[in-house]
Amino acid sequence: MNLLRRRIDLAWRLFGTAFSFACFGVGAIVISITVFPAIRLISPDRDLRRRRIQRAMRQVMSLFVWLMKTLGVITCAVHGAEKLRRPGQLVIANHPSLIDVVMLIALMPQVDCIVKQALWRNPFLRWPVTWAGYIPNRDPENLVEECAAALRAGRSLIVFPEGTRTVPGAPMHFKRGAAQIALAAGCEVRPVRIEVAPPMLGKHHHWHWVPPQPGHWQIEVGEIIAPSEIAAFGGAQGLAARRLTRHFLDRLSGDLPAPAPV
Repeated sequence: MNLLRRRIDLAWRLFGTAFSFACFGVGAIVISITVFPAIRLISPDRDLRRRRIQRAMRQVMSLFVWLMKTLGVITCAVHGAEKLRRPGQLVIANHPSLIDVVMLIALMPQVDCIVKQALWRNPFLRWPVTWAGYIPNRDPENLVEECAAALRAGRSLIVFPEGTRTVPGAPMHFKRGAAQIALAAGCEVRPVRIEVAPPMLGKHHHWHWVPPQPGHWQIEVGEIIAPSEIAAFGGAQGLAARRLTRHFLDRLSGDLPAPAPV
């Protein structure tokens, strides 16, 4: 009987995962050709349009997370979510799963993101990500300055210093881009540590691979990092970026406490 229940539970969560991603894909297309253009038409001011589109993005991401939780596909616990509501901060996070950015956007009133250049070739997503003010990664030479400019303008930004999802069981390796952005912007940095247990939607996990139990996302929002204090020991800009990158890695490594489920 226990074996039968486990098989039924596994089959249900496989269905729930497929249904959730199908809803996300179809919903993204529908919203991109209805809601977002409507927001664009009633928002002639560029900044107002960006804020409204980002709020709509947050609602879409929140709905997706709610659907996965309601179907029993995942569970989630967050500690310190209120710290993400503060504008003008660089949010850095480790990247264990496919939906980390979805989780973070769902927690933040408004936030900019760095997105793949391929989205600008997608006929359904090109204009929404443009109207939202998201930053394409097409020009590495100007990327740091574009991100720094957004932060100096008082907007928040999400960056994954690893640049890709973490390989399960392997140590994290951070690139220096996040540190360079923080130093160029002179902004506060908010570390967010994410753990997923059992691993799900990871680097080498196909979306249809379902673990024995629902994946549990544990999110710990840390205290502010002041880049000027970490890098205030003299030396060249490259040395300061390396020092700050090591500090980021230290802050995002290690085990998390057990926050209350939400």
